Amino acid sequence: MEFLVLNIFKISIFSALFFTSISATAGTYGDDFGKCLVKSSSDQDKQELMEWIFASISLNPKLATYVSIPKEDRVKIDTHMAVLFNKLIGESCHKEAADALKYEGSGSFAVAFQLLGQVAGQQLFASPEVTKGSENFIKLVDLDALQKKLSDTKP
Repeated sequence: MEFLVLNIFKISIFSALFFTSISATAGTYGDDFGKCLVKSSSDQDKQELMEWIFASISLNPKLATYVSIPKEDRVKIDTHMAVLFNKLIGESCHKEAADALKYEGSGSFAVAFQLLGQVAGQQLFASPEVTKGSENFIKLVDLDALQKKLSDTKP
């Protein structure tokens, strides 16, 4: 059960971050669980969730050359994540989590955590620095060529 919940959590958080859909759909209990996760998470909790996602993704060998997170910082990030996970599942949203799992299965966990990840991600991307930085690539795009290609395409 522990392994299942942890894997569902990781998959749903990464899915939420990249706004990819997962095959699970939530019913009433999963919706209630997701709402509880969001309501029970402070801005600091959401920040720590985004730090954990960032640190986890940075372990990908194709990205590791761009980011160096010291081991002691990774331990701190993982510890914060464990505390948050314990708080949300074991305390704040225990009833909602148990009901969702009992009546709707493990897919409801994925959908609930996807909602939390989306809300946390919105805060991350709301930073003016992130918004400005994410728009830098557009200066390098050949907009005239794209517009021509798109207008040449017949329906």
